[in-house]
Amino acid sequence: MWIEENNQLKRNFLFKDFKTAFAFMTEVAAIAEEMNHHPKWANEYNKVEIHLSTHDAGNMVTDKDRKLALAIDKVFEKIKTNYFNLK
Repeated sequence: MWIEENNQLKRNFLFKDFKTAFAFMTEVAAIAEEMNHHPKWANEYNKVEIHLSTHDAGNMVTDKDRKLALAIDKVFEKIKTNYFNLK
């Protein structure tokens, strides 16, 4: 679940391994590039932490961030289903 604090949307994602985390990041990167809206993120092994804010709006949360967050959630659900075999 995304949390809004300090003028950012934040969410942590946990995966079964590094390869799965990297597959998630690769898909998110393609979407972010298409939207021309790039996240601040960090990855350590199976964990990905994402922070979203809009620099052009004074580093505030905007609809652009909410749209990217929704797209990221969809990627996570797809990855989770395909790699974890969960529903």
